[in-house]
Amino acid sequence: MSHLTDLPAWAAIPVCILLLLGSGITLIGSLGLIRLKTFYGRLHAPTLGASAGIILICLASMITFAVLQNRWIVHEILIIVFVVVTTPVTLMLLGQSALYRDRIEENDGVPRKAAGQQTDTTGMDI
Repeated sequence: MSHLTDLPAWAAIPVCILLLLGSGITLIGSLGLIRLKTFYGRLHAPTLGASAGIILICLASMITFAVLQNRWIVHEILIIVFVVVTTPVTLMLLGQSALYRDRIEENDGVPRKAAGQQTDTTGMDI
């Protein structure tokens, strides 16, 4: 069984760089969640930070286990695919629900519907 200390230097350096970059980007996204003032601004920072950070961390994992155990990297590829697919969908759903709520409550600073845009009986955009 291979240990992490058996990782050659030519592989350890990119793994460390990818881990540090991924962790840093994820941290910046998390800080954006705290620092940004509006809900709409808070949607973007963690979404982008989590996506980019997880991709870099998974790349580091791919390199590590490809070198140490000479195994397929299917797990990491699946993680990347699921994060890349689900994160934007979640962002859009949260943004649309917040926009709908703000329009119902008639909050200031919320864009109104376009002139020709139709709504159904519940007030939702068609």
